[in-house]
Amino acid sequence: MGTQRDAGPETAGSAARTDRARRLLIGGRLVEAERTYASLDPATGEVIGHAPDAAPADAEAAVAAARRAFDTTAWPTDTDLRVRCLEQLYDVLTEHKEELRELTIADTGSPRIVTHGAGLDEPLEIVRYYARLLREHSFTEELGETEVRGRRHRRWVEKEAAGVVAAITAYNYPNQLALAKLAPALAAGCTVVLKGAPDTPLVTLALAELIAEHTDIPDGVVNVLTSSGAAAGEVMTTHPDVDVVTFTGSTATGRKIMAAASGTVKRVFLELGGKSAMVVLDDADLDLTAMAAAFTICSHAGQGCAITSRLLVQRGQHDAMVERVAAQLAGIRYGDPRDANTYMGPLISERQREKVDGMVRRAVEGGAKLVTGGEKVDPGFFYTPTLLSGVDPDSEIAQEEVFGPVLAVIPYDDDDDAVRIANNSAYGLSGAVHSAGEERALAVARRIRTGTLSINGGNYFAPDVPFGGFKQSGIGREMGVAGLDEFLERKAYAAPVA
Repeated sequence: MGTQRDAGPETAGSAARTDRARRLLIGGRLVEAERTYASLDPATGEVIGHAPDAAPADAEAAVAAARRAFDTTAWPTDTDLRVRCLEQLYDVLTEHKEELRELTIADTGSPRIVTHGAGLDEPLEIVRYYARLLREHSFTEELGETEVRGRRHRRWVEKEAAGVVAAITAYNYPNQLALAKLAPALAAGCTVVLKGAPDTPLVTLALAELIAEHTDIPDGVVNVLTSSGAAAGEVMTTHPDVDVVTFTGSTATGRKIMAAASGTVKRVFLELGGKSAMVVLDDADLDLTAMAAAFTICSHAGQGCAITSRLLVQRGQHDAMVERVAAQLAGIRYGDPRDANTYMGPLISERQREKVDGMVRRAVEGGAKLVTGGEKVDPGFFYTPTLLSGVDPDSEIAQEEVFGPVLAVIPYDDDDDAVRIANNSAYGLSGAVHSAGEERALAVARRIRTGTLSINGGNYFAPDVPFGGFKQSGIGREMGVAGLDEFLERKAYAAPVA
């Protein structure tokens, strides 16, 4: 089929593969859990470590520690302390970056090239961004004076920490997701209980160790849990001492978290699924756009919520675009994620691979054409880059998030039809528009209801850019000043002017 598969990774060992005893971080102490569970290397299916399996009692203890730290320490009010601790965290993460890189590759199956971007290097800059923002950000807004019943009054608003934050992350980019929640929450003065994804616990636990052993973050300000199931997370989302819940993951789980948090009317901040469309207008460069579409869908094996998994092409150009994308996919190098020349690694688990394969099979049964791919490759959890053409925009493969290297090509008639199809989704996280002219691309992009959009290959992803979605892609924004605001409450004051 032309797609290149590298030899499998060596199983003997680096430090990242050592079966270390890793611990939870609760109340400033690294503690063992009663039970552990195995973490697998997605590239081989072999056990690379064991993680503590937090019980509900561990989650209760973590929430209690976070509550004490918020209520009894200077953390929420001491801006200088928060700046210093964030700078320390950035420094220690940078110092241990190469060790974290090897662990991230082993725990997540991310190719080395991914860790030099959103997998590791870029997330570290989020910490530095919020340390710098905190130095200059004003937590007070003057509203001026007003006259009421013959007397003048000064009004102002002060922004203060929202309280205890329960942060729950997904498996695909554990460094990015943890730090995009942790850094702004800490900058705001909140305390945090962070729960890593069951499939990638070792990366999150390494972060806990660095915080506990190399920063001055006070005891209980950051607590870190891992667990194989949902029980610990249920405590975090329902506990009356938690003020804010932030979650990244599937929309289905996000709905459950909203329901769970409603009992105590918690603030809920959700970054959920996506089914983003790349719209190719009829004047676009088909060769460049085909390359962008192919390499995007294979990035981290398609395991990204903002990945453009729908390719919308003018009906008369459909076959020409399909041919070009198939040629690009044939050159994607996949295999050992430790190899610097590998572009695409495995899916996270056999469970996820079965899900992806099932969706591809049903798409073909429903009338889509399998142009290339659609195969499992062992050992590990690899799935070949897959292209489906002539896809019905209302079909499952065009409507539901796949989270795999599967690109669905959908024909459209004109620009209005392209916009209609792009918006024909419960999701609204991201998207892209390609055209020979930026003005035309921007005009179409402004009609698409998504939180982020790339124009002719533009890259919006950076610590200062708010990221989040419309519709069922979530509530709120991560990163940027907007990301800090998610963890702040506003209190209005008034006093008579003498």
